[in-house]
Amino acid sequence: MPCSRAGVSFIILALITTLRAVETVEPIRVPVPAGKTSQSVWDTSELFKSPATYPAIDDNLKPDAEIRPIFYEGEPYRGKPTRVFAWIGIPAQRNGKLPGIVLVHGGGGTAFRSWTKLWVDRGYAVIAMDTCGAMPATAKPNSPETKRHAFSGPAGWGGFRNVDEPVHDQWMYHAVAAVIRAHSLLRSLPEVDPGRIGITGISWGGIITEDAVGVDPRFKFAAPVYGCGFLGEDSYWHEHEMQDMGSAGAIKWLSLWDPSQYVCYADLPMLFCDGTNDKHFRLDSWQKTYRESKGPSTLSLKIRMKHGHPPAGDPPEITVFADSMVRGGVPLPRFIQSGREDRRVWARYDAALPVKEAKLRYTADHTAWVDRAWETAPAELREKEKSLEAILPAGATAYYLDLIDDRGCLVSSPHEEMNDALSD
Repeated sequence: MPCSRAGVSFIILALITTLRAVETVEPIRVPVPAGKTSQSVWDTSELFKSPATYPAIDDNLKPDAEIRPIFYEGEPYRGKPTRVFAWIGIPAQRNGKLPGIVLVHGGGGTAFRSWTKLWVDRGYAVIAMDTCGAMPATAKPNSPETKRHAFSGPAGWGGFRNVDEPVHDQWMYHAVAAVIRAHSLLRSLPEVDPGRIGITGISWGGIITEDAVGVDPRFKFAAPVYGCGFLGEDSYWHEHEMQDMGSAGAIKWLSLWDPSQYVCYADLPMLFCDGTNDKHFRLDSWQKTYRESKGPSTLSLKIRMKHGHPPAGDPPEITVFADSMVRGGVPLPRFIQSGREDRRVWARYDAALPVKEAKLRYTADHTAWVDRAWETAPAELREKEKSLEAILPAGATAYYLDLIDDRGCLVSSPHEEMNDALSD
């Protein structure tokens, strides 16, 4: 008798689960630094100086009244000078010194004029740089087309293949330096208040962001999206590139560049955004990353959040968070405490605006984080007491709580994974 559609789906899921089990590889761990106050890969005395700038003349990249293309001085590469392409945006309408934002693109991206424009329209001075020794081939919105130029540095992504090259010639060294130099340049502009500059990075740009804020203490806030550290323990790259490198090469790369080696030095407010089933950045590694940050952390964990550059990688919570840090805006809700007593889960929170919804998110799966199905159940909201609670269904293996305020902004409690599924 032919299989039913449901039966076929079950067989396929079982095969996928079996294959994943067969392909399971041992984690590659490097210790988080201890006993030091900072790292010493980069010469920050140089990076904290405003870099020299040069005109970027290209028929496809026209300046206007608010946004202009430039090159600025980068790190030497194999003994030769480099320049980094960037868009600089300054709002035409302004009253006094402006807050600023540094925008760090992700894999397959470049310096996006359209992303720069979004933040200029929000009232920020902006710098968005290319971190891969390239420049945009077009100013079309979110176009990934790039081209090399006469002063290109190393190409991305990851730099796994050049881990045995001199440290100062490796891509991650150049990418982080380019971000810190961009910050120094933005701080030097007469229209900008240097004490009110933040940073946000998407995907691999989130990795670079977490490294940068551990090296550069001048940032006011940071909002990495997707990207996290502990990539040798659970990530797409652990399953692929690091297996090809072997454990010695992977340990060398992780010790040099993984965010676990830098975010532990960051003591600024950070907003961490991710999706429950992100293919590249998994919840266990993401959680270890935000727990290492020394400053106050806010979480926004969205069910099956799409992975990509704006709009996906520029969720509205980031603008609200940034405004609260540098423009006197109303902050996001904040979880103060959360916990569990058997199947009862609870939390206390603070919020300047009304919270309109509270939700319990849970999964009953034991599979890899990227494959787990997440369910939603209501949580009882006691707005007067600023608390919420919910009852975990039998069989739940992991959970977290969400608050959604009347702006639609979502913040999450830390997720908890139970060793054994709960029963009635």
